[in-house]
Amino acid sequence: MHIILGATGHVGAALAQTLLAQNQPVTVVTRDARKTQALQNKGARVAQVDVFDTLALNRVIQGGTRLFVLNPPAAPSTDTVAEERKSLRAIVAALEGCALEKIVGESTYGAQPGSAVGDLGVLYEMEQALGAGPVPFSALRAAYYMSNWDTSLKTAREEGKVYSMYPRDFKLPMVAPHDLGEFAAKLMLGSPAPSGPHYVEGPQRYSAADVAAAFSAALQRPVAVVETPPAQWEQAFKSLGFSDAAAKSYVAMTRITLEEKYELPDKPERGVISLNEYINALVNKSSA
Repeated sequence: MHIILGATGHVGAALAQTLLAQNQPVTVVTRDARKTQALQNKGARVAQVDVFDTLALNRVIQGGTRLFVLNPPAAPSTDTVAEERKSLRAIVAALEGCALEKIVGESTYGAQPGSAVGDLGVLYEMEQALGAGPVPFSALRAAYYMSNWDTSLKTAREEGKVYSMYPRDFKLPMVAPHDLGEFAAKLMLGSPAPSGPHYVEGPQRYSAADVAAAFSAALQRPVAVVETPPAQWEQAFKSLGFSDAAAKSYVAMTRITLEEKYELPDKPERGVISLNEYINALVNKSSA
């Protein structure tokens, strides 16, 4: 039995669907079972458990053989780093006594130690904690999610603009969540031996200008990039409802990405979904 934490998110749902398509037994863990109806229709079992309920989560994990861990992202209105550290500690505690064959953990490009690196530090701590445990562990480091641009559909459609913290021509690794789910399934079904980190990105690297061009093609209207200069990053995050702590955290991560102060793999695993394909599907779905 495959146990999936974070199955209602983009990557977890893609992983669950991939495993179910291969007739694998899957249990999805969620706080809200209503969000899993589509997966239930495909044969998934559902465990309605809050990750902070360590005993209940432990009981669910005890019933599985392989586990996918995605530490739930904290609401941006909170101190995201503090909250994500709490959920990580709860998940690690729930593993006590579990006789699993393998754990696959969703991490990110740029995961690194440090006290002022936002979620990059929390995910590095996750890698270290799970890697030090008795169960064989594989870390999947994901590139920047193409789904992070989903909220830009509204401004692209209504204003003809895509707002970006990055310079319009700055290219960075991006990946479609479905491709991440496909690769995570390979790890879940593969050898139990420890491995990774596995870096996963799309067919090529993309810029905000590429995002605007993809929206322009899909919407059949001109779409321009509006850059937010670094001096305005923190206030921009706050205007979106981020707490002071979360805004500082996301500014730190944005700066690390822009300055490329992290390891970029020479030969990443590459998904097949291009940015144009992803944006086109997003626009088509919104118009259905």
